[in-house]
Amino acid sequence: MRCAFNEALKAWRKGEIPIGAVAVIDEKLVARAHNAVETNHDPTAHAEMQLIRELSQRKGDWRLTDVTLYVNKEPCPMCAGAIYKARIPKVVIGVVDDKQGCLGGCLCLHTTLRLYHRVSVEVEPLEDACERMLKTFFELRRQRA
Repeated sequence: MRCAFNEALKAWRKGEIPIGAVAVIDEKLVARAHNAVETNHDPTAHAEMQLIRELSQRKGDWRLTDVTLYVNKEPCPMCAGAIYKARIPKVVIGVVDDKQGCLGGCLCLHTTLRLYHRVSVEVEPLEDACERMLKTFFELRRQRA
């Protein structure tokens, strides 16, 4: 989770919403990404989407059945959908998103859509650092507006 947190900090430094993700296979970090929506002018350039694209290309397979994904905030509907479609079996999140999270926070995709693939979800709050970072980012953003 610390690596995902550090990726989120990279995003913040670039003016992006601070979300970072890393992929682990057999306890080895194999890919990392952070939000690049503003940088790439692409609404789909979320950390999770960037990571799934990169890793699928490298592996030559869209099925990422051996990956554990760590992300500092629960994935949105788009990213959660991609996680299910990529067959990622396990996601570890830093903070639950009760407004847009689709792995249990606001909505649980596999329950709502009765999907065949299941995703195991764990919360690893990193001593609440993930939540504090996001709250601070949005408080500062509102102050500037």
